[in-house]
Amino acid sequence: MKTPPNPFKQALKEGRVQIGVWCGLADAYAIEAIAGTGFDWLLIDGEHAPNDLRTVLGQLQAVAPYPTHPIVRPVIGDVALIKQLLDVGAQTLLIPVVESAEQAATLVAATRYPPRGTRGVGSALARSSRWNQIGDYLHTADEQMCVLLQVETLKGVENLAAIADTEGVDGVFFGPADLSASMGLIGQPGHPDVQRAILDGIAAVLAAGKAPGVLAADPKLARQYLQAGALFVAVGVDTSLLTRACRELAAAFKNPLAAHAMPDPSRGGHLPRTTP
Repeated sequence: MKTPPNPFKQALKEGRVQIGVWCGLADAYAIEAIAGTGFDWLLIDGEHAPNDLRTVLGQLQAVAPYPTHPIVRPVIGDVALIKQLLDVGAQTLLIPVVESAEQAATLVAATRYPPRGTRGVGSALARSSRWNQIGDYLHTADEQMCVLLQVETLKGVENLAAIADTEGVDGVFFGPADLSASMGLIGQPGHPDVQRAILDGIAAVLAAGKAPGVLAADPKLARQYLQAGALFVAVGVDTSLLTRACRELAAAFKNPLAAHAMPDPSRGGHLPRTTP
């Protein structure tokens, strides 16, 4: 066996746009259903969704057979937690609340084995090395690690150039919700000032030779960021997609006029679209 390649990291290096979706349902069965729908990457959220190491492991296993890349976001950039996530098989991490180059360097080091970094060596117990059945894992794992750092505060924006220039950082992701809050515009991720900060940030990350990314469930905003050069963009959130589809379906049947207007699939009609 060989160390699995990281197709997401390679795509970013080649400048190929990667479209993803946020997964917060915290369930292996749910993420497996999404894994076959055509997205380039899926974000397993450990910051705001009720995930722990075991549920992350189950979702990594569920996604493994499919042509989509799992990215894991830990609750925070904790070196010990990073070690555990890498050992259960994560190759790409999206680490929240990064505000300095020094912090960025520490996080990169946590994903590399000594002497290049500080990752603890326990491969005999690790799914990542297939329990030492990948003979050269300790020598080849580093090259497949992809580190994405999330800038979502004004302090992070101020230090963006230095963060993006840090060796080993593959990309910088902008969190519109937290960034808007940090700018005094909580709940307004689409505000023109927030958009401008993200667009300027995308340009700065590109200038550093790294990949910019963002979450934008609004199709208009997502396309705007893609046109500006964003290389990895999440265009939806599983919880929002599910609740919206259910809400629309319930409203269509509980509203007599809407229910009467619904096409009959048995007669060749189609139900209304429930996704963007």
